[in-house]
Amino acid sequence: MTDALLESRLHSLPLLARGKVRDNYAVGADRLLMIASDRLSAFDVVMGEPIPGKGQLLTEMALFWFERLKGIVPNHLTGDAPESVVAADERAQVVGRSMLVKRLKPLPVEAVVRGYLAGSGWKEYQHSRSVCGVALPDGLVNAAQLPEPIFTPATKAEMGDHDENISFERMTTIIGAPLAEQVRRVAIELYRTAAAHALTKGIIIADTKFEFGLDADGTLTLMDEVLTPDSSRFWPIEGYQAALRDGLNPPSYDKQFVRDWLEQAVVGGKPWDKKAPAPALPASVIEHTAATYREALQRLTR
Repeated sequence: MTDALLESRLHSLPLLARGKVRDNYAVGADRLLMIASDRLSAFDVVMGEPIPGKGQLLTEMALFWFERLKGIVPNHLTGDAPESVVAADERAQVVGRSMLVKRLKPLPVEAVVRGYLAGSGWKEYQHSRSVCGVALPDGLVNAAQLPEPIFTPATKAEMGDHDENISFERMTTIIGAPLAEQVRRVAIELYRTAAAHALTKGIIIADTKFEFGLDADGTLTLMDEVLTPDSSRFWPIEGYQAALRDGLNPPSYDKQFVRDWLEQAVVGGKPWDKKAPAPALPASVIEHTAATYREALQRLTR
């Protein structure tokens, strides 16, 4: 792995936006260079410390899934080498952690699919026996597998704001019923296909979120990243049954370890309020997170 990259700095291309993790640069009018930094966000707040190697790991995993899932829906990859569009002195910031992609019209919703009850879904279920308007059976416990994967969309948040879970009906109001139906169908198929593969590698994909856009012809296209520890909840099969029995969060290959640490963090004598700035991550949390990302990649792609 190269040195950690908290923020890219290119002089050869215009910067369009810095997201929570990715820096996006314009390549002409129809392409984007997406650089995966080593930033990590939790509770929609970007941590001040990078996770060394994270950008490369995310990129390698996303490329693996884009290739594996391309028969279900088109994706935004152009097939061109990212380093071919930057200056020679910028290649170190790009190689191994970037994707050169088609410029799309992003849909203003995130396509979340849940196969297990966890996180905000578990909290909502305890109050309403439903998640985002989807009714669920009584008697489910934390981390329980759902009878069928459910589609629970969310609105995209601006930097520093929290994503908001919405009902499917609300999604149809935002993007129209035909497109909403297509996104739901495709997202569930993507999840089912990926989850089945992951199980053969000893990993449960509890939930994940996809992002879609439309190309110039109006074709639905998978974009951003896909099925990485940043956008998914990965649980190793080992330890899952014990956690389920005890009502605990299962061991995790994603950033749940960071979330759990932050839930206990104290700032100024009070629990952190989940607003920027985030408390400084200790070296042990950074090292553990980097190691879990590496192990997830190795298990899924070996």
